[in-house]
Amino acid sequence: MTLLQTIEKETGPNPTVAVIWMHGLGADANDFVPMIPELDLAGLPAIRFIFPNAETMPVTINGGYVMRAWYDIVATDLGRQEDETGLRASQLKVEALIARENARGIPNERIILAGFSQGCAMTLQTGLRQTKPLAGLMCLSGYVPIADKSATEHTPESKQTPIFLVHGRMDPVIPLARATASRDLLQQWGYQVEWHEYHMPHSVCAEEVGHISAWLKKVL
Repeated sequence: MTLLQTIEKETGPNPTVAVIWMHGLGADANDFVPMIPELDLAGLPAIRFIFPNAETMPVTINGGYVMRAWYDIVATDLGRQEDETGLRASQLKVEALIARENARGIPNERIILAGFSQGCAMTLQTGLRQTKPLAGLMCLSGYVPIADKSATEHTPESKQTPIFLVHGRMDPVIPLARATASRDLLQQWGYQVEWHEYHMPHSVCAEEVGHISAWLKKVL
């Protein structure tokens, strides 16, 4: 399998932690690079931030326009007609990035999966199915995809992975109710979920950045 193109930023020499951070629909690997300096990483070990580029594909909801996407969006009702084939194909690509970090000396328990919107969905799609616990899942403004399949496919080992799940109350893209339903499902399945909601649309806010910093310090 060809590895996805990535942008890598290291906060110090010989990093012992990796954060694989996935962008949203139509964005690219550059999207969250500027956030690194905004995060208070004082006292944390050196981190390798890895920002992968999703491959390009026609996206149905956008009239078949070709853009970077982790999977197709067929309808505005995200809970129906989900692109299971696309989700599973992208999961394999994310797992290949995890394996590369393992080969570079960083074990699963020092790897965080992170993502915004579609990237959040990929974080959960991949993280819930790992047979070795990860350091954490950082889930921004997204949801659990193919939840009926995730209900039976999530692994006992993944329940040791802490989950950070946040959402905007005024999100017009992914309604808050979809996120709270995902939170409730994860808790029913036995995951430890740290939940925050913010007075914002489908975006990131300063309060959220502060909570991300605190959570990184907690899990690392």
